[in-house]
Amino acid sequence: MGRPKLLLDLRGKPVIRHTVERLVAAHMDEILVVVAPEHAALERALDKLGVRLVVNPAPEAGQGSSVSAGIQALSARTTAALIVLGDQPGIGVDVIRKLRAALETQGKSIAAPRYADGLGNPVIFSAEVFPELAALPGDRGARSVVERDPQRLAVVEVASAMPSDLDTPEDYERLSAPDNSR
Repeated sequence: MGRPKLLLDLRGKPVIRHTVERLVAAHMDEILVVVAPEHAALERALDKLGVRLVVNPAPEAGQGSSVSAGIQALSARTTAALIVLGDQPGIGVDVIRKLRAALETQGKSIAAPRYADGLGNPVIFSAEVFPELAALPGDRGARSVVERDPQRLAVVEVASAMPSDLDTPEDYERLSAPDNSR
């Protein structure tokens, strides 16, 4: 994007605030936001949402380093962690609730949504998977953990398309369009 995409204004609020507000609405017990060392602007964007910021000292290493930092910062009492992309402001609160329920009822250690256009995010992981997530190399996201053993994956069917994420100026224009409330 060439600029801090999580801070871009989307319908009057920063992109990251939209995403985190969805998590708050889904009644997540604790919300950790993994940030770079220079994070004052993100902290302001999330003011009064009750989140805990976790600093990833090497965000340039890749998504795996952020996942690892977040997992390592969890309380020892944490039984599951939902990994959400900060640049996906249209995630459904209902999808989050269904993922939590699937993890609790299906006896699996991972639950992921399958949208009309394929497997996607967010994904929830039980504590038994935390060591794998904490050991992710910087350049690998959690997808490799999801794909490692299909037997431990609960799939939640979602009839709609995967919520858009924000990677290009064109994505931002599309998400900012007045008729795009997702």
